[in-house]
Amino acid sequence: MPEGPELHLASLYVNKMCEGVVFTGAVRKSEVSKSPDVPFNCDAYRITATSRGKEVKLTLTPIKSDEPKQKLKAGLADQPFDIVFRFGMSGFFRLTTEDEVPKHSHLRFYTKEKPCRVLSFVDVRRFGSWQPNGTWQPGRGPCIMFEYRSFRENVLSHLSDHAFDRPICEALLNQKYFNGIGNYLRAEILFRLNIPPFVSARTVLEGLESDDFCENDKPVKSENSNKKKTDRATKKKVKEETGDLLRLCHTVPLEVVNLGGKGYDPEKADYSGFEAWLQCYYVDGMKSIRDHNGRTMWFKGDPGPMAPKDAKSPKKKSKAKKEDDHDYTAKKKVTKKGPTKRAAIKQETATKTPKKEKDAEMEAGYKRRKTGKKGEEKSPLLGKTSVAQKRKASSAEPIISGTQTRSGRVTRQSSK
Repeated sequence: MPEGPELHLASLYVNKMCEGVVFTGAVRKSEVSKSPDVPFNCDAYRITATSRGKEVKLTLTPIKSDEPKQKLKAGLADQPFDIVFRFGMSGFFRLTTEDEVPKHSHLRFYTKEKPCRVLSFVDVRRFGSWQPNGTWQPGRGPCIMFEYRSFRENVLSHLSDHAFDRPICEALLNQKYFNGIGNYLRAEILFRLNIPPFVSARTVLEGLESDDFCENDKPVKSENSNKKKTDRATKKKVKEETGDLLRLCHTVPLEVVNLGGKGYDPEKADYSGFEAWLQCYYVDGMKSIRDHNGRTMWFKGDPGPMAPKDAKSPKKKSKAKKEDDHDYTAKKKVTKKGPTKRAAIKQETATKTPKKEKDAEMEAGYKRRKTGKKGEEKSPLLGKTSVAQKRKASSAEPIISGTQTRSGRVTRQSSK
């Protein structure tokens, strides 16, 4: 699933590609999409984007005409209109020519130029959604990247919430407190702090101060030397910095943003910089198990005391790039599978069947050579008596069976 950095990079992409571009007409939705229609129609408007955690807001702003006293046509918008997007598992934006609109384009904005271009919201899995005339979702907390102070205060002031009874790896996915954190970010953050994923979230967060004295990212050594602190205070300061999980929830996503667009590139789909940046998530030598919600957790060392009982590590899948896929979660990694166990058994049975048939035919031929009569043989495949044998047996069967029955009964009596 695209996480906070990817949605912010998506907003930067829209702003870059749509700068100076004029759009026109109605916003069109695909026939297969179940998301609502967008009731916006305008002769000329511009598009800008902003992000907040795991949401992106597009603002459609009508361009006022230079003609003074021009009457607005009925049904055309004259005020800014917001659309809030959530990307689901595979959403992203792309600006293309009208002939190159992606197959899974579910919401389209058309430019006023010739030839026309189209800004599309592309969503292969259709888990994404949009809210016309929408606002930021009220259940989500402050953005981890761009509302750091509010984010930090929101977490530390609600540590009594039952959400923090859960393991820290599961609490990090709670968007009420960690708006923007997803599967790969939680793995990278906990790995850098050497925190087992399945320890109590409250235990990890207790003791952190509401104010972050390193908020401006000043080097600890320089700051301490300027203030002439003792060596003991310096060591304490370094320990606090390296152990502050909330600070890394802020700085680690910003590292992805600063990769220079490598994490999200609709044109080239180049993930090489992002993959090189990863230290834990899907990295060889790391462990993985499913958490209580079924999400794969990557880590190193001991999982912690709150790990699910009988937790099994999912089979590792190979990483691959897909042009129309801008998701970095485990669910989107392409799997190179060999034949399944059931398929292997089926294939093995199929290869053995001809051998059995050949053996049966050889045995039948041996019987024919021995007896010299075709009528007495049995079909090797069906096990039924031949026609000649049936005719021979039909005339003798009542007498033989009766004799056998009678003689059998006498024999049993005599034996007594």
